[in-house]
Amino acid sequence: MDTVSEASPRLSADGRALLFTDARTASAFAPTPVTDEELAEIWDLAKWPPTAANTQPLRVLFVRTEEGKNRLIPLLNEGNRAKSQSAPAVAVLALDTSFHEHVPQIFPHNPGLRDVYEANEGLRITNGTFSAALQVGYFVLAARAVGLVAGPMTGFNKAGVDAEFFPDGRFKSLAVVNLGHPGENPWRDRLPRLEPATTVQWA
Repeated sequence: MDTVSEASPRLSADGRALLFTDARTASAFAPTPVTDEELAEIWDLAKWPPTAANTQPLRVLFVRTEEGKNRLIPLLNEGNRAKSQSAPAVAVLALDTSFHEHVPQIFPHNPGLRDVYEANEGLRITNGTFSAALQVGYFVLAARAVGLVAGPMTGFNKAGVDAEFFPDGRFKSLAVVNLGHPGENPWRDRLPRLEPATTVQWA
């Protein structure tokens, strides 16, 4: 028997503005604290969107103590240090290079994929990096969705961060995301976006 599915609900104009059209990358943050509950809420949202074979390879380290920042900030590019210093919380987002260990649990209809990845490190790292990068984007949107502003950055000493925070070598840092509420002059001017004529094709 044929069935007609209902259309998926559409995000409101306000929701689209919050996540996309009005959202900006923050460069300065207010001293307003960010709670553990807010940080947990970010991940409770970011964990749901898709990854290849549901592998979920991204790992999150929240840095919020003075001791933690003293370890992290010298490893950032000089132009990024003041941004992270002002942020109440900083997330280090990393690839778990052994993410495949969880495949039997999170992809139970094909547990043999674990052995495929175990035998082919190049495939594992390539696919894992792609999915983790997707999750970095989800993480930024989730931060906006819970009422925080985000400042994602890739300008840092990745080898240094890995040695300092992930010394066993399993996690490989991909991005640093400053989190908080906007401070004084937090935004730069909006930069232009490419037109569809440059970026979109139809077949």
